[in-house]
Order: sequence, then structure tokens, then C-alpha cells
Amino acid sequence: MGLSKNHQCYIAVPSHIVNSHLQNMLSSEKKITPSLSRKFKLLLTNPRFWIFLVFLFGFVGLWLDFLPFSQNPCSISRELFTASEFWKQPDGLGYRPCLNFSETSREILKDKTRYLMVVVSGGMNQQRNQIVDAVVIARILEAALVVPIFQVNPIWADESEFSDIFNLDHFKNVLGNDVRIVSSLPSTHVMTRPVEEKRTPLHSSPQWIRSHYTRKLRRDGVLLLRGLDSRLSKDLPSDLQKLRCKVAFHALRFNPSILELGNKLTERMRSKGPFLALHLRMEKDVWVRTGCLPGLSHEYDEMINNERKRRPDLLTSRSNITYHERKLAGLCPLNALEVTRLIKALGAPKGARIYWAGGTPFGGKETLQPLTKEFPHFYNKEDLALPGELETFSKKASLMAAIDYIVCENSDVFMPSHGGNMGHAIQGHRAYAGHKKTITPNKRQMLPHFLNSSLSESEFNKIILDLHKDSLGQPELRKRGRDVTKYPVPECMCNSTTIHSSM
Repeated sequence: MGLSKNHQCYIAVPSHIVNSHLQNMLSSEKKITPSLSRKFKLLLTNPRFWIFLVFLFGFVGLWLDFLPFSQNPCSISRELFTASEFWKQPDGLGYRPCLNFSETSREILKDKTRYLMVVVSGGMNQQRNQIVDAVVIARILEAALVVPIFQVNPIWADESEFSDIFNLDHFKNVLGNDVRIVSSLPSTHVMTRPVEEKRTPLHSSPQWIRSHYTRKLRRDGVLLLRGLDSRLSKDLPSDLQKLRCKVAFHALRFNPSILELGNKLTERMRSKGPFLALHLRMEKDVWVRTGCLPGLSHEYDEMINNERKRRPDLLTSRSNITYHERKLAGLCPLNALEVTRLIKALGAPKGARIYWAGGTPFGGKETLQPLTKEFPHFYNKEDLALPGELETFSKKASLMAAIDYIVCENSDVFMPSHGGNMGHAIQGHRAYAGHKKTITPNKRQMLPHFLNSSLSESEFNKIILDLHKDSLGQPELRKRGRDVTKYPVPECMCNSTTIHSSM
């Protein structure tokens, strides 16, 4: 927080030293003799004396520049305090991964007559969520899972397959005792026409899945599912929730080449100390889909409005409220200026190293100037990669998103400017890794204060700190309807208290 204008700062000096010094000064005045007085006057008229004095003061001034108290001592201590608080990790309350399956759930079924095929769509993080649910559905149906098929993304034209993004052998090995996974249908089923089911309702229970699909699977041998987004309930029996966590946090490891580069970029960021990772959601399609405006200029806002009128199907947010109402309801991404004010208020030091993930912002990188001006150590993967390192990944959006995921997941502090699949996935991953600091912007409550120009900087900072004291990645119990891969406590993590209570 900033210091008030009337704030004073003092350097403590022992009183006996001050009193002794004053006493010596007073007594010395009495000892000055007329002879010494005349010599002193002659010295003052000597040009060499003044040249020597100027040289002496210049040397002393240069020496003082290197002392830690040469600047305002209060500002130094305040800056160091704020920085140390910003990098401080939350109390994880002793929670750690705890995937204790029941004996019956751990026994893999050897049935080789039923196979589940799934087609996953969307970006890398959306695909990731669907793979998690595909494994669980295969378990519910007691079927083998064929490695998920990736639908070509119409926006990015990315033709990546499962093994291009994830380590397939690792995926199979980790889940070897839970679900049988095969790379393709066996010869006995190749000519089988799969039963394609398109009517799976949202948030289906395991009972619904069994009652509607088991008979078809037994009859036809192969079931094909598409569009698994939120088709499976978030509230499942304990073993199935644990299986979700096992897939998300253990089985879905990135392809070795992606993992290697992501770890290299992480080390380059950390080479000079801790770093903050920001996931910035400022791309053109985000502004269109959320029904929000970037606020860059009237011209840019009109471009977004026109695109939304031309493609009303792209609007995924509520269409019956205005942009201003959306903004105040916390439904819009933060822009660069708002992100800057937020992390400054939360204590990010000016010298903080920041990694930013995401696509090119609408309006170009110039729109990031509020951030780069305040925090000059500002990098993305293109800035950190050596020549040629990104060449094999640059034309595949899913692979580029995977690199961002790795660096963000490993950062000292992480903050998304908006929710979304990646922000939620990384929040859960960091919680599972020991509740690493993750800032969740409290947009709905903080935005009115952003619009209040009468607040001083210190008042604004205090309000923002108070609003976020419980939004820094502390353990948070999953509530009904929430995804366990975002909130892994208590189903997938336990501490000594929960262990004792369950015994």
C-alpha cells in the first residue's frame, strides 16, 4: 500500500550519542583561541582548500549512493515488505494428494467386447476436460476406451492428435488398473458400425449413463459419443471423483518435447528469482463471445459490436443484459490497465518478472502498454524461446497452449484475467500441487472501486487487498456442482484431520 503524504520516517540514533555530540560541540566553542580563529580565516581564503572540499564532498556522495540507507529508508522497507508478501505462499493446511480407491473400484474389468469411442472438440484445455470425463464414462460403462479422437478445430485449423499433445504411453500406464485403453478398435470390431449417441443431457448421473447406454453397448459392441462438455455430472461417487483427479493430475502428461520446452522456459523465467504468470484473455473472439468491449477506443468497440451483430451465434454470455451490466457483474475479462492496477494493489513489485500466456490481444501488443510500462520485465514464450525452438509448435494452437500451461502451472504466482477452461484447470492443478499461490480476481466487488476516481492510491490498495485476502489459492472445499479438478478438496486431497475423521 502507498504511504500517505503526511507519513514521516526517522532513523533511530541512541540518545547518549546525540547528547555526547552536542556536549562536545558546546564545550569546543569555549576552547577556540584567537590564534586558531585567525588561522581558520586564512584557510577560508585559500582557493586550494575549496578545491579539496569540493572533491571530498563529491567522493563522499558517490560512496553514499551504494549504501542501503542512501535513499528514503521508509520507502525501501515498505517496498521490500510488499514484495515479500506478494511472493508469500498460502497456508495449505497440510492438504496433500490422497487418492485412496476402494478395492472394488481398483479392479480393472477384462471385458473385451465393449468399446467406447469419443470425439473431443474445442481448444486444448476444453479437450482435456472431455478426456477426463471420457475415462470416467468408460469406467461407468465397464468398457474399454479407444484413444480419444480430436476434431479439427474450425477456428485455429489445428489437426493435432492425442499423441501430439499428450504422452500416450504414460496415459495408458497410469490408468492401467482403472480403465483398459486401446489405441484402436480390434479386428473383431473394425467393421462394426458404432452407435452414435447425440442426446446426452447436461450433467448426467452415472445411473442415467448406465440405463441409456449399457444395453446398446452390449448389443452393438461400440458406442460413439461427441461433445462431452458438461455432459457428465460434477457430483459423482467418491471413487469416480478420485478417478477424475487421477486422469487430470497424473495421467494427462504432455508430450515429452512439449514438456521439455515448457520446463526450459520456466527455468529461464525463474533464473533471476520468482515470477508471476498472467493468463490474459484479450483476443478478439473472447470480446465477441463474452458480449464485452475492450475499451481501447470507439473504433475498436464498434468493430466488436459489428462482429457480434454479424455472428450472433458466437455470443455465449447472457444476451439480455447490457455491456455495462456485464462488466459490473464480473462477466468480462480484465483489460491491461485493470490487470496493472490489480497486481500493483496486491503488492507486485515494479521489478517483478511476468510471463503472459494467451493469444495476441485484440488491437495488437500495443494494448499491453499499461502493463509493460509499469512492469518492464514482461515476457511471453516468443520472447523467451531461442531461435528455432518454437518452429515445430508455432502453427498448432493446442501445442502452444500446452507450453503456456506448463509455465503457468509452475510459476510462483498465477492469475487469470478471466475464467475459462485454462484458468480453471491450472487453479486445480496448483491446488493439487500444494496450494501454490493463485490469485482469483474478485471482479464483481472490485470493479466499482476501479471506477471511483475519488479514492487515493493508498485507500484503493487497502480495499483491493481486503477483497482478495481469501482469494489467493488457499484450500477451498468443493461445493456441489463444482468441478473436482478445479476444487480437489476434500475428495482428492486430505490432511491429518480428514484422515482421522474418515478412520
